[in-house]
Amino acid sequence: MAVDKSMNVLVVDDYKTMIRIMRGLLDQLGFKNVDDAVDGTTALEMLKHKDYGLILSDWNMQPMTGYELLKAVRAEPRTKNTPFVMVTAEAKTENVIAARQAGVNNYIIKPFNLAVLKQKLTTVFGEL
Repeated sequence: MAVDKSMNVLVVDDYKTMIRIMRGLLDQLGFKNVDDAVDGTTALEMLKHKDYGLILSDWNMQPMTGYELLKAVRAEPRTKNTPFVMVTAEAKTENVIAARQAGVNNYIIKPFNLAVLKQKLTTVFGEL
């Protein structure tokens, strides 16, 4: 079954340039309904008011990290099954393991390109 590219996507990153890059790549893949948040706290508030089919989040943010956001998303019955992809420069093995244990669906190491994003999302959703 093909993925519904009209689903709402939430990009969470404290770096505005990264949000622009992610929006552009998602647009190239056909995802048009993209919202963004500058930190985990803002993202959590947005998740209370709107359903998202995918969350792409940076790890290193203040006051709430992407890892803390992931744990909060997984703890909430309404969002616990929402696909969550960590997008970060953090390549430390212990971080990848911690994110996996917390329920992340996939992990993208920055910098990355369209092909990498497509491959990682295909792993999560099946053929795009």
